[in-house]
Amino acid sequence: MPRRGENIYKRKDGRWEGRTLKQTGKYQYFYSKSYKGVKEKMKNYKENQVPAKEKRSGEIKGGAALFEEWLIDVSIRVKPSTYESYYRCINKYVIPFFEKEKDQRVTTGSVARFVKEMYENEELADSSKKKNLTIFKIAVKEILKGSADCFAVMDLIKYPKPDDKEVEVFSMKEQRQIEQAAFHYNDRRAMGILLCFYTGIRLGELCALKWGDIDMETGTLSISRTVSRIRHFEEEEHKTALFVGAPKSRKSMRKIPLPQFLLSMPVLTTYKSRNQDNYIFTETNVPFDPRCFQKLYKRLLKEAHVKDRKFHAIRHTFATRALELGVDIKTISELLGHSSVSITLNVYAHSLMEQKKAAIEKFNDMYQLNADLSGPLIKNNYEIMEDSYAR
Repeated sequence: MPRRGENIYKRKDGRWEGRTLKQTGKYQYFYSKSYKGVKEKMKNYKENQVPAKEKRSGEIKGGAALFEEWLIDVSIRVKPSTYESYYRCINKYVIPFFEKEKDQRVTTGSVARFVKEMYENEELADSSKKKNLTIFKIAVKEILKGSADCFAVMDLIKYPKPDDKEVEVFSMKEQRQIEQAAFHYNDRRAMGILLCFYTGIRLGELCALKWGDIDMETGTLSISRTVSRIRHFEEEEHKTALFVGAPKSRKSMRKIPLPQFLLSMPVLTTYKSRNQDNYIFTETNVPFDPRCFQKLYKRLLKEAHVKDRKFHAIRHTFATRALELGVDIKTISELLGHSSVSITLNVYAHSLMEQKKAAIEKFNDMYQLNADLSGPLIKNNYEIMEDSYAR
């Protein structure tokens, strides 16, 4: 069976299709009646490739060439959306840096200078710096694998401390205004906004929903895919295409119980008469473009007279409401599809502090109740202590 990142898929006509990135930046396609056949063809193709910028025998390759080769090699091992992030980082920051270096090799010195340059880049937020350095570290680790300098070089790549920002959430009043606007909106796809408010699913997961993902008997929604718009490497550089693939992590493959009011909505109760293989928000075998959903969302906020926020604020709002209702953090993490509970704890640390304050306030209420029944206990204790000192 195909593994994630192999870029091997079974076509509707029963054949298997695989693809790998050529040195030109475009894809080479392979076809076979079996998965094994495609994999073998891709393996043979890769083994027979000669790197485009390989230097003459005896010469040491520069860093730019090594990172270019790494990009080609990694293209068949990761999801297209992941590869796009790698491609952007390596071509925009890493390769230009090593091309201007006097000593273009990947050494402790050159790596330290790249990290310094990334830290000093005032145009990038700390989160972007961390993302770029993470990709850089992955590449360096594979390029220097087996080298005596590998561990020393890797130790130089430190990540900046992430921005300590509170997540943006909608207030309860704002949420109600948006919900009312969605109910009265003349586009049934606005109901997708409600679905996000009460399930916490991501935008890409919302656009990838099919009618077959709804189970009315168990009252659950299955999340098994996501839609993203990525660069189309087969065409010109500015072209993009919709890509349907696996969710962000294994934990993102999940089943979410739906509240009864959502199950009773007309848009969902008609699911039995729908083609189960069609996407919910297009009624075809082509998913709804996330960018189009974002535009619909912006129009909805304007109609609801609510301050503009990123679409992801809906997901943060769901998690915050769940915390306010006393849902435990592990359950919230599983509903959100986070790869670990620690991610949930880090993202919603501020909301958790509010919950802690509310919990401690209950002890204050308990003390006040005891004081009303038997007098101020703490005051009596102080009096006892003062008496003992006096003696």
